[in-house]
Amino acid sequence: MTVNLRTFRDYARDRALRFLGALMSLNDPQWGRRPSQGPPDLEEIWRDFNRKLNGLFGRRGGGGDEPRGPDARKVGGGAGLLFGLVIVVWVASGFYIVYEGQRGLVLRFGKYVETTMPGPRWHLPYPLETAEVVNVAGVRSVEVGYRNNVKSKVLKESLMLTDDENIIDVQFAVQYILKSPTDYLFNNRVPEDSVLQAAESAIREIVGKSSMDFVIFEGRAEVAARAHKLMQGILDRYGTGISISKVTMQNAQPPEQVQAAFDDAVKAGQDRERQKNEGQAYANDVVPKAKGMASRLQAESEGYRQRVIEQAEGDAARFRQVVTEYNKAPQVTRDRLYIEAMQQVLSNSTKVLIDQKGGNNLLYLPLDKIMQATGTGPSDAAKAAETAPAPESSTARSREAFRSRDREQR
Repeated sequence: MTVNLRTFRDYARDRALRFLGALMSLNDPQWGRRPSQGPPDLEEIWRDFNRKLNGLFGRRGGGGDEPRGPDARKVGGGAGLLFGLVIVVWVASGFYIVYEGQRGLVLRFGKYVETTMPGPRWHLPYPLETAEVVNVAGVRSVEVGYRNNVKSKVLKESLMLTDDENIIDVQFAVQYILKSPTDYLFNNRVPEDSVLQAAESAIREIVGKSSMDFVIFEGRAEVAARAHKLMQGILDRYGTGISISKVTMQNAQPPEQVQAAFDDAVKAGQDRERQKNEGQAYANDVVPKAKGMASRLQAESEGYRQRVIEQAEGDAARFRQVVTEYNKAPQVTRDRLYIEAMQQVLSNSTKVLIDQKGGNNLLYLPLDKIMQATGTGPSDAAKAAETAPAPESSTARSREAFRSRDREQR
């Protein structure tokens, strides 16, 4: 790159004139007291400067006198004042302020020297030392898949391939803070690009190992947590001095071109799950009932079997006892068996047998009690028959006489 010397010389002359004008205006006792007067002319300032400079070195402008020697006291005083002013300005340029939540990094000839805490600080002025102030408390954010708004998509970042070979549109935001200002300042050329690339790499790896339904529906929180951990590991390995504070999934859906088909597939899947749940509910209602009924029938059959076996064994034992007693007294045993059989048969009958040999005239039959007795058991029926009053003899004779007359008439 070539530089025009004339242009550079004019620029330097203009800057020198401005500086000298400022110095001379400070020495002018009337400066600032003439409000109507505008700023001094640069040409006039330059002529005054040349005149004073000639007078300082003993020359007169426009006269024929011989030049005089320079006044050493004036030369020394002016140069010292100018040099002191330059030193003060140069030293004052080393002051700087580090606010709360910031850290100052002091560089000496471009090499890191120290880290300063919040407060007023000072370093050796330029070009010996410089100070870089870094904000370590502020939360920075990086957007992946979109910019400023979810609708402003960046498809080359958001489109990702899942494990089941489906394409989804994923948009998320990453918030981070600084944990090491030195690493952040010296190990990164473009820190936001480092975070962006690490976030995109981590989320693509996780989505590539997951199914489409898992990323879109039930696994959003898990995907964000795994991306946070993987992203932090990548940034720590690079030595960026960045700490990831939060990863937020803004949106995860199929591409717009297949959104309608995906909605139909989702509805079909929901219908399938609903019908499966209904079938499972019906099975849960029918199967326990069937199992209970089968258990009840099995228990009843087992009880019936035990009852029949016990009854048969009891009958056999009773028959053996009867045989033993029969062998001891056959006639008595036969009579007892006959009476028991007749008692069992007649206990189920509603007929009443009355013996008229008692000779009672009045016959009273309490039918209600007899019917109740016959319904309760044979012993009650027998008791009712025994408690029934016997007919009187006179009544029995009269009836017998009446019957005999009847027969004679016939």
